[in-house]
Amino acid sequence: MNHVMQSEPVRDLIRAILSLENEQEVEHFLTDICTVNEVATLAQRQQVAFLLKDDLTYNEIEEKTGASTATISRVKRSLLQGGEGYEAVYNRIKGE
Repeated sequence: MNHVMQSEPVRDLIRAILSLENEQEVEHFLTDICTVNEVATLAQRQQVAFLLKDDLTYNEIEEKTGASTATISRVKRSLLQGGEGYEAVYNRIKGE
């Protein structure tokens, strides 16, 4: 984990996210802390990760999400280098 992720402000942000109790609180927090475009970007990256995990091709992912090949490559690289966050969320959501 890089040093930015270990900084106190980031640790505070992580604790803030963990303190949220339901989807509505998460939605309100994301609305307050992020721009609409930032939330859309985060959602797109998660969608790309899930589609990569489901073995879709770059072309299929680009078609479904509108993500650039650069974004798809970046997410794929993260998955190949561990992608523990994507992996945890994917397993929890798909395991429901």
